[in-house]
Amino acid sequence: MTSVTVRPSATTLLEKHPNLRLRDILDTLPRSVYEINPLKAWSRVLLSVVAVVASYALLAIAPWYLLLPAWFLTGTALTGWFVIGHDCGHRSFSRKNWVNDLVGHIAFLPLVYPFHPWRLLHNHHHRYTNNMDEDNAWLPFTNEIWDESPGWLKFIYTHMRGRFWWLASIAHQGKLHYTWNQFEGKKRDQFRFSVLFTIITAAIAFPVMFYYLGAWGVVKFWLMPWIGYHFWMSTFTVVHHTVPEIPFKFSDEWNEAAAQLAGTVHCDYPKWVEVLCHDINVHVPHHLSTGIPSYNLRAAYAVIKENWQEYLYETEFSWELMKKITDECHLYHPEDNYTSLEDYKRGHYNRF
Repeated sequence: MTSVTVRPSATTLLEKHPNLRLRDILDTLPRSVYEINPLKAWSRVLLSVVAVVASYALLAIAPWYLLLPAWFLTGTALTGWFVIGHDCGHRSFSRKNWVNDLVGHIAFLPLVYPFHPWRLLHNHHHRYTNNMDEDNAWLPFTNEIWDESPGWLKFIYTHMRGRFWWLASIAHQGKLHYTWNQFEGKKRDQFRFSVLFTIITAAIAFPVMFYYLGAWGVVKFWLMPWIGYHFWMSTFTVVHHTVPEIPFKFSDEWNEAAAQLAGTVHCDYPKWVEVLCHDINVHVPHHLSTGIPSYNLRAAYAVIKENWQEYLYETEFSWELMKKITDECHLYHPEDNYTSLEDYKRGHYNRF
């Protein structure tokens, strides 16, 4: 069952701490949580490499009736690669940026994900978490945008925020991460390099895979594990900030400290998922500071709970949780946080 042990309250947080800054929260964390440990970092790389190799070995010998769990396991292991690249993108994997860029590009390659575009856009999400004017992750439509949207977009939006949430990150990846005119100067050059690097590599790799593995082999060894990875990518990102109790706010009401502390969800997953995905769901400290390496997130969260527990939102992964999110978290509402599409279409919502 879903267990919410602590209810968040950004309103109470700001009432008690009206001048609260993000720095005030960060000052309660020890310096040790920011320390980059090469041994721990590369140990996690080794864990992910071994997990992926072992998963593919299992996939190669699995009978047809075990393919689904084997695909899911392989996709989860590949998600660990993404988390390695995630640390690289936040420069918390290595003290040397060339190492971060090299490892990040390699980790993202099997996912056909361009590294620098993700890094630049994801950092923008961190800067403006749950800001209706700026955030680029799971931003809900307003009623006006919904009403003005063409039918095809309404169809996609309905399903991506409904029972097909687990495919939403594929749409997000394709929509935002391959057009480099979003940036200028050095950022545009980095963006373009990663896109071309990914496309050229894929243009070589996929014909080779089709030649040696055949169409079914590509589906079996790449497509289905890739979808398994996107299941977790979509699930992790929607749960991180999109539950009925946590609001998105427009810039005139948005508060950085409240958004990062009380607007970020801590969700416990099965232990094997946590291990393979390197604790990425210990997400509150990561949103307070992207400089905290993944292997220090649990230590940082323990300190945060000591000082700010009444403002944290904690839950457990379950179908009940996902049903709640996908049933209710559809359209923006300034007072109730969300209006479900069903209620909006029926007119059963508080007008504003």
